[in-house]
Amino acid sequence: MSKQIDILIYQCKRGNRKAQMHIYDKYCNAMFTVACRYLSDEEAKEAVQEGFLKAFLNIQTFKKDKTFGAWLKRIIINQCIDQLKKKKIETSSIEQVQLEIVDDEDWLFDTQITKQEILQAIDQLSEKYQLVVKLYLLEGYDHSEISQILGIEVKTSRTQLRRGKLQLRELLKKHFNETRY
Repeated sequence: MSKQIDILIYQCKRGNRKAQMHIYDKYCNAMFTVACRYLSDEEAKEAVQEGFLKAFLNIQTFKKDKTFGAWLKRIIINQCIDQLKKKKIETSSIEQVQLEIVDDEDWLFDTQITKQEILQAIDQLSEKYQLVVKLYLLEGYDHSEISQILGIEVKTSRTQLRRGKLQLRELLKKHFNETRY
């Protein structure tokens, strides 16, 4: 962490509003980009505002074992998920469903498919799969972290990731066939 950020965080912990504005200015755009992965622009703006408010209210809990950006990103993502939960997105439990072994590392797609096409296809997934896929692929969380964030079982996270991956492959296959031939 840079010395400047250390000083700003120390000042924020002492209630310095100017330091909070400097932190906000430094991280606002990046956090808005993260929030837009989950919410519409207007909802993302609200999530970022609420997330920064929570961060500044809880800045005393920040410890230097993580970067400030990572700590703040986690707050913003949790805020986005809270907003999605308010909209009653189901992250259903799968207690009765027989589980299959999942290879989390097998995310190979046709090399002619662009990153933008993959991101657009992720946005078309059903929302309960979309969340897990975004948290896993885009944010780099593991199943334990995803289960904590979404309040679901680890096996539910794995299954939703697997189903999301299958749905994503079908969407990309369909898109690839429609646009290439």
